[in-house]
Amino acid sequence: MRGSLRKLGWGLLLATAWLAACAPRPDPNDKEAVEDYRQTNDPLEPTNRFFYKVNNEIDAVTLKPAAEAYRYVVPEGARESIHNAIVNLAYPTVFFNDVAEGKPRRAGDTLMRFIINSTVGVAGLFDVAKHFGYENHEADFGMTLALWGVPPGPYLFIPVLGPSDPRDLVGFGVDIADWPFTWIGNGTTVYALEWAYYGMTAIDTRERVLDTLDQMQKTALDPYATVRSLYRQHRQSQIEAIRNDNRATIPAWFPEPPAKGGS
Repeated sequence: MRGSLRKLGWGLLLATAWLAACAPRPDPNDKEAVEDYRQTNDPLEPTNRFFYKVNNEIDAVTLKPAAEAYRYVVPEGARESIHNAIVNLAYPTVFFNDVAEGKPRRAGDTLMRFIINSTVGVAGLFDVAKHFGYENHEADFGMTLALWGVPPGPYLFIPVLGPSDPRDLVGFGVDIADWPFTWIGNGTTVYALEWAYYGMTAIDTRERVLDTLDQMQKTALDPYATVRSLYRQHRQSQIEAIRNDNRATIPAWFPEPPAKGGS
C-alpha cells in the first residue's frame, strides 16, 4: 500500500510543477493562433516538452534496454502468457469501473473472464475466456470520470507515467487505491511482489510498443506532438467504445457479440 501511494504522490508532485512554466497565450486578435491554442489544450507545453525529453533519456537507459532484453530472452509465447496474467490481475479494477460506469453487461463479461482465466486459464496465463465469447475490454477510472461528464483538463506529460491529463491522473490514483492487491497484507514480501508486478507491467507494456515507438521517433517531424495527438485519439476511442456499448443484460452471462466499434 505504501509503495503504491508513494508512486501516486510522485505523480501528483510532478503535476504541480507544470504551474511553473506555461506556454504564452496568443494574441486574442489572432483567431487562427487562438483556435490552435484551444485545440491543442496544452498550455503547459514548455514544461511538458522538458519532461518528455527527460522521459526519453530515462527510457533510453532503463525501460527500452530492459524491454529489448526481455524480447530477446523470453520466447513470444511465454511473453503472451505473462501479458495475459498481468491483464488478469487488473480485472478487479476493471470490474469496479464497469459497475461505476453503469455497464452491467461489461461487468459480467469481466467477472466471467476473471473466473475462467484464473481457474481454467491457470492464474490467467492463458486467455481461455475468449473462446467462450467473453472478449477483453479496458476500463479505468479516468474513463469512468469521462462518462460522468468530467472534462479532461490540459494535457500533461509525466516522466515514467507518460501522457496524461488531470482527469486521468486522478483516475490513476483511484485505480491504485481500489486495486484489491493494494490492501493485501504488509511487509517486505508483499511490497516486493507489488513492485515486481509494477516492474513487469512496465516492461511488458514497453516491449509491446518497441517497434511502434522506434518508427515514430524516426519518421515523425515532431514526436512530442505526435504522442500528444495519438494519446488523445486513443483515449477518446476507448471512451466512445464504452459509451456506445449498450448490450442488454440477460439472467445468465451467456456470451453476446461485442458492441459495434467496441474493444
